[in-house]
Amino acid sequence: MIDRFIIEFDKALRAIVGPHPSSRPTPGNDLPDAELTPEEKRHVGALMRVNHVGEICAQALYQGQALTSKDASVRATFKQAAWEETEHLAWTERRIADMGGRKSLLNPLWYSGALAIGVLAGKFGDRWNLGFLAETERQVEAHLAGHIDRLPKSDAKSAAILDQMRADEAKHARTAIALGGADLPAPVRLMMRASAKLMTSTAYYV
Repeated sequence: MIDRFIIEFDKALRAIVGPHPSSRPTPGNDLPDAELTPEEKRHVGALMRVNHVGEICAQALYQGQALTSKDASVRATFKQAAWEETEHLAWTERRIADMGGRKSLLNPLWYSGALAIGVLAGKFGDRWNLGFLAETERQVEAHLAGHIDRLPKSDAKSAAILDQMRADEAKHARTAIALGGADLPAPVRLMMRASAKLMTSTAYYV
């Protein structure tokens, strides 16, 4: 029991503090740097901070859902998704640094809240657990598409990162559905969107 606690605590610490590995090269790394104004850099850095927070929350959700899943194959799915999305943390961190920005000061809070939600989702059984994963990824996919539209048109590097992240989220959603994920009730989906809106609007500034 103590060993498992240490392992899970280490996962949380690594997600929040880093550093984060990436087996793939950063998308857009071979593209030229755009000439951005100070205000555009601030805006891009803030958008990337929001996306970094989203990935912090994803790590916590997957950890909580894996902890409460009763099916070994489902637990493996969550762990694999978490590992793959660790790259997203690396990519967004690098882009934040490129823009001279900083990560959210509230990352420990975001992680703790998402972990609790993940544990709760898992309590309802693997069908709903997978459905929650699929709906989360769908909403993140839409959110990333919106951020691509909000980037300066000349910032192809940031757009390439977000586009690859969007493709990865879509893949994880398809995997969850293929494994038997249920469609969540409309009130739950609306509540998830409201929570995400609160997080994104706060993380843009803090």
